[in-house]
Amino acid sequence: MTEELIIAGFGGQGVLSMGQILCYAGMTEGKEVSWMPSYGPQMRGGTANCITILSDSPVSSPIISMFDTVIALNQPSVDKFEPAVKPGGLLLYDRTNILNPPTRADIDVLAIDASNEAAKMKNTRVLNMIVLGAYLRRKPLLSTENILAGLKKVLPERYHHLLPLNESALRRGMELAQGVSVGA
Repeated sequence: MTEELIIAGFGGQGVLSMGQILCYAGMTEGKEVSWMPSYGPQMRGGTANCITILSDSPVSSPIISMFDTVIALNQPSVDKFEPAVKPGGLLLYDRTNILNPPTRADIDVLAIDASNEAAKMKNTRVLNMIVLGAYLRRKPLLSTENILAGLKKVLPERYHHLLPLNESALRRGMELAQGVSVGA
């Protein structure tokens, strides 16, 4: 098994954290991992992405241009990375922030209202965990237990009081993905 994905959005949306969480969970499960971040000098509010690879065998290179999955949290990310999804791959995006949805017919597309759900949870910073939950529902590559352990490593200790909220957001994302048909 090898999963090559890119997570992209605005700085401050938890894009890089999602990749780190996946890598920590993957390492816990004995997988080979790679995490390569990319962000502009302005970071918060600028564009950010990270290439994350999870594999049962050694990762030959962290630099790739085609992905099994693209997770896009803003319109520039959908526009830039939709062509980079391998045929048959998955493009998961936050429907709330996308005006021009993906149009490719040779990939699975999953749109969820992550921003709206985060607002309902009264903390917009859990957007990334909602999206991560939706991704893991569609591609259950790692256990929820190990994802939560990865979150605990990535989240600064001063925010550990928010671990239960983040777990709820992860589970809400799983529920959202279960209720939406691929291609939506």
